[in-house]
Amino acid sequence: MADPSSYRPKPGQIPDSPGVYKFRDEHRRVIYVGKAKNLRQRVANYFQDLAGLHPRTRTMVTTAASVEWTVVSTEVEALQLEYSWIKEFDPRFNVKYRDDKSYPYLAVTLNEEFPRVQVMRGAKKKGVRYFGPYGHAWAIRETVDLMLRVFPVRTCSAGVFKNAARTGRPCLLGYIGKCSAPCVGRVTPEEHRELAEDFCDFMAGRTGTYIRRLEKDMMQAAEEMEYERAARLRDDAEALKRAMEKSAVVLADATDADLIAVAEDELEAALQIFHVRGGRVRGQRGWVTDKVEAVDTSGLVEHALQQLYGEERGDAVPKEVLVPALPEDAEAVSQWLAERRGSQVSLRIPQRGDKKDLMATVQRNAQQTLGLHKTKRASDLTTRSRALEEIAEALGLDTAPLRIECYDISHLQGDDVVASMVVFEDGLARKSEYRRFQIKGFEGQDDVRSMHEVIGRRFKRYLQDKERTGEWEETPGAAPGAAGPVPGAPGPAPVPAATGPVPAPDLTAASPDDEPEPREDDGRPKRFAYPPQLVVVDGGQPQVAAAKRALDELGIDDIAVCGLAKRLEEVWLPDDDDPVVLPRSSEGLYLLQRIRDEAHRFAITYQRAKRAKRIRSSPLDDVTGLGETRKQALIKHFGSVKKLRQATIDEICEVPGIGRRTAESVAAALASTTPAAPAVNTATGEIIEEDDGGSS
Repeated sequence: MADPSSYRPKPGQIPDSPGVYKFRDEHRRVIYVGKAKNLRQRVANYFQDLAGLHPRTRTMVTTAASVEWTVVSTEVEALQLEYSWIKEFDPRFNVKYRDDKSYPYLAVTLNEEFPRVQVMRGAKKKGVRYFGPYGHAWAIRETVDLMLRVFPVRTCSAGVFKNAARTGRPCLLGYIGKCSAPCVGRVTPEEHRELAEDFCDFMAGRTGTYIRRLEKDMMQAAEEMEYERAARLRDDAEALKRAMEKSAVVLADATDADLIAVAEDELEAALQIFHVRGGRVRGQRGWVTDKVEAVDTSGLVEHALQQLYGEERGDAVPKEVLVPALPEDAEAVSQWLAERRGSQVSLRIPQRGDKKDLMATVQRNAQQTLGLHKTKRASDLTTRSRALEEIAEALGLDTAPLRIECYDISHLQGDDVVASMVVFEDGLARKSEYRRFQIKGFEGQDDVRSMHEVIGRRFKRYLQDKERTGEWEETPGAAPGAAGPVPGAPGPAPVPAATGPVPAPDLTAASPDDEPEPREDDGRPKRFAYPPQLVVVDGGQPQVAAAKRALDELGIDDIAVCGLAKRLEEVWLPDDDDPVVLPRSSEGLYLLQRIRDEAHRFAITYQRAKRAKRIRSSPLDDVTGLGETRKQALIKHFGSVKKLRQATIDEICEVPGIGRRTAESVAAALASTTPAAPAVNTATGEIIEEDDGGSS
């Protein structure tokens, strides 16, 4: 625990202008980011008597080891910089909201030549128009099914679209009138795009124009005694009305607004957001967060606005944002929102009428979300705590292993040997910390040797980061990859770098798929910075012994090691002849199995991807300076690698962008490789002349 007075800035050193500040821990990781109208006043508040600080603030300042700041011109700039730093550094003491589930959106891919209507989840993509979020994917599909009668936009995948274009036959929706079939040329790309834009206009709330136009066309068709067409137009208008009825009118003045409500207790908070467009609720979602910093309702609202609109532009930011409490710098936040929208944004608390009533509904949803989350988490926390305690007791650990890393080796008959590292913290998967390795220190199949190599490489990286930067010369006479001193190992002291960064030391069997060395103490979470309390390996005694030997060679003696053998699910410890047998009903065994299975899944996924990449490889891959664009140009010009192999250097030079030196390199690379033997149809004995152009 650090004493805040040890890093307190000198009096008068902090400016009294607007700015953003960040606290770092002893490892130079950024642990908290904040902004202030007056940096001197705000930062000084953290260095008062510890007894007067909020418990969470006290924990933060005693964890920190330094503070630094950046001066900006305006409060709006401070707000933007704070958001950018929180996103970049992911500080552990800042409030971070997380969705309580992945909400589906109705998306229109306007970035494609023929826009497609589909259900999308996850991060938003550029050039795609989104509507929602919706509570359920089936609600989107029902709405789309109704609207395709009037706006027959493409909904098929790229594969189905290309197949229809190749065969000249549309899919079923094209035959029943729910797709305009641009795949077979029934409409031009411009006509289809216009349909997609009309679809978007209707979904955005501009509904009256289309319904009135359909009713006018219906009346005209009836007058001209085209009764079948009139009936079809009548059904189309009814379909649009039914689609509209799925979103009840909540605000009669066709308001575009987002309503945000907060429910909180001492430890957690839940937010609920209703997206109202054209007076109708078009989407709803909820967030939950741990209150890791001392923050009130206005602070929670400000963090929510940053996360909700930080990546949005234009109409995605509504004209009006209704909140339960205004942020501390409400004027600056309003200005920031206006800049992102491109026009004025009203940020206020609803006082009366329909908007206040709707806010009460949003608040009830937030309270319910918090209650459900606490009930679910209490159950999860109890189970996970019991599992970690059982593991600690079975392995003889002093404390529960809050961070567990598991390693697995995967290969196919000795080829494409890879390894995986998965991380569980507090009993939950931390996928952002997963890592993967190529085994290149030797050829062939040897799981024990592979495990030793991977553990050694991973913890060499940890030791290098523990030395702050790891920028020293490799110790003479040390084993390959052993950079600098290792605790408990003999050898001269490291030689500091003279000037500028030194290239990362060459680790044993390093490969491009290993994660790169930590380079600077810039506050970003380091790739291998955090040590686990427990290392689990997939295997029995030999694998456990190899992992323990790798740690011993590095002088690391404060990390426990165990192995989980698949056959009888036995837990093996180093230097023990007999395994530890956990009861089949043990929560600890169940957690270890989940971790082991996740490591196996991650390893085999990587191994299959490498094998597929190797199978798809081409002789052109080895040509220095030949990128993917020129490679494709060569294949397109000659039709296949086989025909390219038969071409002369002068013929290769005819391809745009290919000079004589490159042509000579291509010819040499193809001449040095043996073409694959032709395939044979075993039923007929016929030799199949294969085009290997697809292998590139």
